[in-house]
Amino acid sequence: MELKRVVVTGIGAVSPIGLTAEETWQNALAGVSGAAPITKFDASLFKTQFACEVKGFNANDYIDRKEARKMDLYCQYALAAAKMAVENSKMDVESVNKNRIGVVLGVGIGGMKTFQDEIVYYGQNLEQGPKFNPFFVPKMIADIAAGQISIQYGFHGPNYITSSACASSTNAIADAFNLIRLGKADAIVTGGSEAAIIECGVGGFNAMHALSTRNDDPEHASRPFSASRDGFIMGEGSAMLILEELEHAKARGAHIYAEMVGAGMSADAHHITASHPEGLGAKLVMENALEDAGMKPEDIDYINVHGTSTPVGDISEVKAIQAVFGDYAYKLNISSTKSMTGHLLGAAGAIEAMFCVLSVEQDIVPPTINHPEGDEDPEIDYQLNFTFDKAQKRTVRAALSNTFGFGGHNACAIFKKYSE
Repeated sequence: MELKRVVVTGIGAVSPIGLTAEETWQNALAGVSGAAPITKFDASLFKTQFACEVKGFNANDYIDRKEARKMDLYCQYALAAAKMAVENSKMDVESVNKNRIGVVLGVGIGGMKTFQDEIVYYGQNLEQGPKFNPFFVPKMIADIAAGQISIQYGFHGPNYITSSACASSTNAIADAFNLIRLGKADAIVTGGSEAAIIECGVGGFNAMHALSTRNDDPEHASRPFSASRDGFIMGEGSAMLILEELEHAKARGAHIYAEMVGAGMSADAHHITASHPEGLGAKLVMENALEDAGMKPEDIDYINVHGTSTPVGDISEVKAIQAVFGDYAYKLNISSTKSMTGHLLGAAGAIEAMFCVLSVEQDIVPPTINHPEGDEDPEIDYQLNFTFDKAQKRTVRAALSNTFGFGGHNACAIFKKYSE
């Protein structure tokens, strides 16, 4: 069976550094940090009092007011980003075969705010007996965002979510890619969404000692590959891609940003939260993606790394890159855009895939910000080009996106320049 070719024809985003894909991209190139003191709740008693929140978002700009009230914030973000991606693709949703258009999203946690609010309310009103909001379950469940997008547009194709912690949306993009190239769909809205900057989200990660506690300097707290890194910053938001079968895209004259050519998956099989210290799972997932794409390491120009700014994770990913790419690793551009957006958890892979797509299209690599002079970790090889502090122009023939999740889940996607 001949596999179909798959291209990216639309993008949309709601992020800590922008309310559109374009604004997010331009701020990433400019090295803008989305980190600031938490405003969503009183965090004064928490070890971490800052996060990368989405700023200025109004769900009613994208969703009917009555319907928005029935949705958790993560779902509102998803619908907004999907709306922008569909509009950006210029797809006439009334003329396409809706039976062949799907929605496949990655969500790590889902309606965590809804769950927290309902349980707190119930706990404070025990004398009333069990009394829950009738929308509690459909607001909370992680799959509802995919369902809501399909309802919005009447898309009857494959519809589900993947949940593999911080690898969730890269797994979703990989699934969408495979469904299209196997001929199961003509186009799929894919990406991820998350909104976990709440008391139990921040408190839970604090209890694990996973978050930075640099409360006196939030903007410079996420510092991947620097010696003084002390944990990740919680982020939130959503990013969406329209993946489309090439001939379907050409037939309607779509703009093609890039071609998706491969995806890989693997497991660390090591620890519930820590990455393998030698990066064995990370090494395998990149090798699997390259094999799937039919590419050699020398075909890649840019890696958007998982790079969460954690002491162990950053080192293990560097080891994996050097193991896969050998001497060629020194010719790559590497960057962690989490230094600006924070860690969007289940949506991380989606926004980072979007950055890879735009890097390929525009021949520029966004930076890794917050690397103070002299802040070198002796376990990291700084002969590698981490694209510190400033975006760098270069030809980007192909870009690879890494995402790794708690439980040892690893996923990788590869995008390259489109040509006939």
